Amino acid sequence: MTTVAGALPLQAPDVHMWIWRGEGSGGEHVEYVVPLDPGMVVLDVVHRIQATHAPDLAVRWNCKAGKCGSCSAEVNGAPKLMCMTRMNEFAPGEEITISPVRTFPLIKDLVSDVSFNYEKAKTIPPFKPKPKDPDGKRRMYQEDVDRVQEFHKCIECFLCQDVCHVIRDHEENKQAFSGPRFFVRLAALEMHPLDTNDRLDLIRAKHGLGFCNITKCCTEVCPEDIHITDNAIIPLKERVVTAHYDPIAWALRRMRGKREDLAPSEAEPPSA
Repeated sequence: MTTVAGALPLQAPDVHMWIWRGEGSGGEHVEYVVPLDPGMVVLDVVHRIQATHAPDLAVRWNCKAGKCGSCSAEVNGAPKLMCMTRMNEFAPGEEITISPVRTFPLIKDLVSDVSFNYEKAKTIPPFKPKPKDPDGKRRMYQEDVDRVQEFHKCIECFLCQDVCHVIRDHEENKQAFSGPRFFVRLAALEMHPLDTNDRLDLIRAKHGLGFCNITKCCTEVCPEDIHITDNAIIPLKERVVTAHYDPIAWALRRMRGKREDLAPSEAEPPSA
C-alpha cells in the first residue's frame, strides 16, 4: 500500500498473472491476482504469488540481478529473464502469461530440465594454451583479446537455445546440433589467440554448425547483447568452409596432423 503526503492511503493496483502449473507433459495456466507495488519486476510478482497463494509453485532463480541466467521464462510468449522484465512495461490491467522455456522438457511449473546443455558442454575440448615465449611470457594483440571478450559475457540463460527452431521444432536434431550458446563457447575458444586445440572438424561433424540458417532469433533474445550470429556463428562457418572446402587449406591441416575424432566418412578429402 502506498501513501501520498497529505492524503488518504491509496490501494495498490492488482495484477492478473497467469502462470503455468503442471508437471511433465500436463498442465495449464492458472490465474493469480496480487497487489502490484511500484518498481516490481515479474520475478517479484511470482515471489508474491508463492508467498500468498501458491507455496508449492516451482520457479528457478538465484541472483535477481540479470547475471545468473536462472529465471528464464516465456513472458507473454517472449523469452525473457523474469528478474529483468519490469512490470511497468505492461499496460495497466493487462493480463500477463508466464510459461517455462519450451525447448526443454518440463519438470514442474516454471522449471525446465536444461541438462541437455550441460551434456553438450562436456563434448567441447577445453582451452589448450600454446607454449610460453622464451622469456616465460605469452603475448597477444589487444584486438585479438577484445574480439573474444564479448563471448565471455554469456550467463547461460539458454534463451538463445529456447528460440532456436533447429532444436525447438525438431527433437531429432538435438543429438547432432549443439545450438547457439555452444557456438558462442566454441567461437571464444577458436578465436582465442593462445589456444592450440583444433575444433573445426568437431564443429562441423558433431556440433552441427551447418544446420544453422542464420535467422538471428538467438541474437534478438540475448540479454547480454552478444552478437551471436554475426560475431560467432558466421565466422565459425567461414573457418569451417576454408578448412574443409579449400583444397590447399585442407592439405595443410592434414600435413600438420591436426585431426579430430571423426566418423570414417569425414576423413576423406573434399571433392574438387
